[in-house]
Amino acid sequence: MNYCDLIKLKSGSDVRGIASDIFKPVTLTDEAVYIIMRAFCAWCEQKYDKKPKAIAVGHDVRISTDRILKQVLNAVTDAGIDAVNCGLCSTPSMFMLLKSKFGCDASVMITASHLPADRNGLKFFTPDGGLKEEDIEHILKIAAEGNFEVSKKLGSVTNRSFLPYYCLSLIDKVRTACGEERPLEGKKIIVDAGNGAGGFFCDMVLKPLGADTAGSIYLEPDGTFPNHVPNPEDKGAIDCLRDAVLKEHADLGIIFDTDVDRAGAVDCDGREINRNDLIALAAVMALDGKKGTIVTDSVTSDGLTKFIESLGGKHLRFKRGYRNVIDEAIRRNAEGEFCPLAIETSGHAAFADNYFLDDGAYLVTRILICLAKQTKKGQTLGGLIEGLEHPAEENEVRISFNSSSKDFRAEGNMVIEDLKRKAKENNLALAPDNYEGVKISFGKDDGDGWFLIRMSVHDPVLPINFESNRAGGNKIIAAKLYGLIKGYPFLDTANLEKFIQNA
Repeated sequence: MNYCDLIKLKSGSDVRGIASDIFKPVTLTDEAVYIIMRAFCAWCEQKYDKKPKAIAVGHDVRISTDRILKQVLNAVTDAGIDAVNCGLCSTPSMFMLLKSKFGCDASVMITASHLPADRNGLKFFTPDGGLKEEDIEHILKIAAEGNFEVSKKLGSVTNRSFLPYYCLSLIDKVRTACGEERPLEGKKIIVDAGNGAGGFFCDMVLKPLGADTAGSIYLEPDGTFPNHVPNPEDKGAIDCLRDAVLKEHADLGIIFDTDVDRAGAVDCDGREINRNDLIALAAVMALDGKKGTIVTDSVTSDGLTKFIESLGGKHLRFKRGYRNVIDEAIRRNAEGEFCPLAIETSGHAAFADNYFLDDGAYLVTRILICLAKQTKKGQTLGGLIEGLEHPAEENEVRISFNSSSKDFRAEGNMVIEDLKRKAKENNLALAPDNYEGVKISFGKDDGDGWFLIRMSVHDPVLPINFESNRAGGNKIIAAKLYGLIKGYPFLDTANLEKFIQNA
């Protein structure tokens, strides 16, 4: 395969493609998987100046798993490296095993996170962490160039799960923090795994801590995802969890995405703890009375900024993309700025005390500790974030490029630069702390809020986020934005026009 074909499989810091021909032709073919894995083996050898002795391989529940797993194991053993097949597991556990005495030098997770059932992919780890975009590009170049020979001495395959050890570490964290063997005794906690990989959390973490998990839903692995999308951001998924929590009179509901690197929650009253609420709760846990910087993506609310500042912290609204948020927190920590948490509104939460690994199960573990401690005080989990102010309106509108577009990224960047210029010419309030796209704020008589328009990380789309402190404010702000961008022939503004008409 040539590089032009392979680079289409790059999705940020992962490899992803169509792996089952349910709707469209397969792009993540056997050949692609095999040569990319051979290239990863070669890349590891180049990076560390020695061939890995063993590479761990795990997977989530997707219907294409068996086919891809076979090619991954063949590639590793053909390279003369031993493969440890960890079976069904979570993405974060595949990194944590590299921090243990499991005996592996690198790992790969077969997953496409929350994407549709026909997708799959590869996510790579070394002991230094997850790979970056430039690492994936390098690996794909090696794959395109390499005519890989089979090693004279083949590696072996061993079946061995790391998940029990990983779960024990989570249990130990809760017990140590709470000073009890079963700190969740008497608590009913509902888990919605969405038929993804997260069903293990009930029996392997919650029950040993004393929780009653009766009434949990969709714990059985099923790569067709028959009940709802395994995505904490999905309204239908949250509604399912809320219904289960209220039906069972539970103290807490937990929801994971397919590979458990993200999570969300619902409290005992059915209140969704997601997006700004989840970030606020995570900030309480991360700061714990100390001053520090919480790094989030760009679309978080003004109310969240006030809340973090009320804790004695600083809120840095950085770029969209969980790797961007995590890398910025790591960079600032290296320069001496205390950044205990990097978190995106999608639910990717990475704590400094957990290697800045975005781990949904670890996030929930921290929430369980808070729940136990709040109960001892006679208080609720929601009480920790009751001071968080919510905007009256939050909306996202995505506008695309029409058939006359020749280079959407260049054209999108041109729109953004033009908006910056127009803002200055019209004395509009450009946000001074914005790191991507254009963010413009408006006063009480002009919508009382802001819009942020930016280029999508991956798609030919300009996402626009609106926030207002008054009902109907976003419609006013959207109309002002439309007046600034309606003249571009390559933009399809139909979604924005529809929002203005119907908001």
